[in-house]
Amino acid sequence: MVHEFSVCQALITQVEQIALSHGALKVQSVKLRIGPLSGVELPLLEHAYPFACAGTLVEGSKLEIEHAPLKVNCETCGLESKVKPNLLTCRMCGSYMTRVVSGEELTLMSVELITT
Repeated sequence: MVHEFSVCQALITQVEQIALSHGALKVQSVKLRIGPLSGVELPLLEHAYPFACAGTLVEGSKLEIEHAPLKVNCETCGLESKVKPNLLTCRMCGSYMTRVVSGEELTLMSVELITT
């Protein structure tokens, strides 16, 4: 949980900077896109979020999480396909020569602000 709390603290810092730069009074919601290979445990992140928000403009905001699919591109046959985190092989030819194109991200997608 320590890792996820640190991630939340960094996120809150970024969101507060955005809110302040737009003259916001409060943050309504924060939307993230998180992939299965991001290194973040979602239940722990969701648990840590309210604690990291305490005493900030983000306190009381809703955390929305969009799940990014895990996709690889095969360097052998060129196919891009969805795969499982424990099996990054090409679904078409079975090659292990793949490159992850989606699923490692932890991206701030949007912030909904209250300005009045």
